Parts: sequence; structure tokens; C-alpha cells
Amino acid sequence: MALTQPQSQPGPGGEGPSRAEHGIRQPLSATERVLAVFTYFLTVYKRTWRGSIIGRFLSPLFFLLAMGIGLGSLVDDRVGGVEGLPYLQFVVPAIVATQTMWVAMGESTYQVLGYIKWNMGYHAMLATPMTVRDVLRGHFLAVAAHLTTATAIFMAVASLFGGFGSVAAVFCLPIAVLTGLAFTTPIFAFTARQEGDNGFNILFRWIVTPLMLFSGTFFPIEQLPGWMQPIAWATPLWHGVEACRAVATGAVVWTPFVGHLLVLAGYAAVGWWLAERSFAKRLVP
Repeated sequence: MALTQPQSQPGPGGEGPSRAEHGIRQPLSATERVLAVFTYFLTVYKRTWRGSIIGRFLSPLFFLLAMGIGLGSLVDDRVGGVEGLPYLQFVVPAIVATQTMWVAMGESTYQVLGYIKWNMGYHAMLATPMTVRDVLRGHFLAVAAHLTTATAIFMAVASLFGGFGSVAAVFCLPIAVLTGLAFTTPIFAFTARQEGDNGFNILFRWIVTPLMLFSGTFFPIEQLPGWMQPIAWATPLWHGVEACRAVATGAVVWTPFVGHLLVLAGYAAVGWWLAERSFAKRLVP
């Protein structure tokens, strides 16, 4: 009886054997390359997630308890809330946006510099057929997953304390993720140009912390001196805070609301472009 060879199934491109069989394998598609990078970062996080609990989950909860409930009770007793809202419902949507800024900072500074310089993980990825764009897309997708998870958990906890006055507050989640990406992509570009971590001290102390305090998170920016208000308008955090607060309170005015989203998208898009240029200059000979 003559033996016949099993017929090979075509690969993803329609020609040649599939990757599960012997022979020349088809190259990965762009989507597969991005998902490969994303899966790598997901695997790493499964092993290191405990180290992020305080910064990602507990810190926003402490702000909720201290500012929203502790200080909020005093504000409500003395002046009856802020802008017609109980102080808790005024501040919680803003903390939703603010905590994504902190998550973005954690994911876009030391970790990125580590992959560039200390463990050279990006170099290992680029030694494969992956491009700088593939690596960035996969890493940005991983950061977006972190932002989504952290925001969803905080929103669930805040809702138990009565932090939201409308079911429309669920739309804070995509707005907060967009706010986080508005910080992630430009900080990636900034980190790619650093030789050490000294620049991060400036970023945390003189940019991120003042943004949290003066972007309308804890009080309306109308209470700031007149010369400071335009500075707040130019920051992505103020736009994220205003957009989250608008949907959470059901007070959406569409023209400024769409403007907030466009500004956030603009920061994310320009930052992405700068990140690609900075990474290519740093990593590609």
C-alpha cells in the first residue's frame, strides 16, 4: 500500500504551509506583531502586579476617603457643596481622571527607560522582524489595558460610597482612558530622550503634582488667580476632569464637551508621533 504525504494547509497569506507545520512559515501580520508585544507585557504584569497595588488602587482610594468624604463633609456643612453638587460627587469624577494621569506616569517613565537602557528589552524586540511602530503600538495597548482596569476598579469602589449621581458616569471610563493616553504618549517621547532618571524628578514634582492641584480636581479653576486659569486650560488633565465631571453629573454641554475630547485626542496623537520619532532615533542604528 502506497503511503501518501498529508497535504499542507495554506498559511495565513494563502500560500505555503501554516506555521504549525514544517516548512517556510508565513511572516506575522501587523496585527499579530502588535498582539505579540501586548501579550509579552501582559505576561510580565501577571508576575509583577503586586508592586502596583498602592499606586494604582490604594492611592485613589485614600484621596476618595480624605478629600471626598473627610474634607467633603466639612465643605457640605459650611457652604452646601460645590457648584450645586455634594463635594463627594464634585471631586470623584475628577479623581477618576487624575488617577489615570498617575497610572500613565508609572507606566511611561521608569519602566520605559528600563526597556531602553537597563534591561534593553526593546532592543530584543527589534532584533526580530518587529518595527518601532509595532513595539509602540503593543506597549500603548498594554498601557490602555492598565488604565482601563485601574479606572474600572476605582469607579466601582467610588460608586459604593455614592460618588456618582448618575448612571451616565459609566462614560467616565473611556474618557479617563483617553486622558491617560494623552499623558502616556508624550511621556514615552520624553523618556526616550533621557539618559537617566533625573528628568523624572522634574516631571513628578514640577509638572504632574501641580497639575493635580491646579486643574480643577479639588476646586473650580475659577478660584485660581486670573493669570493661572489659561495655563490650566492648556493642560490635558483639566480637559479630562471637565469631561468626566460633565458626564458623571449629567450636565453635558456638547460644544465644550467635544472640545475637551478633541484636545485629549490631539495630545495623544501628537505624543504618539513624537514617541515614534524619539524611539526610532534612540533604538534604530
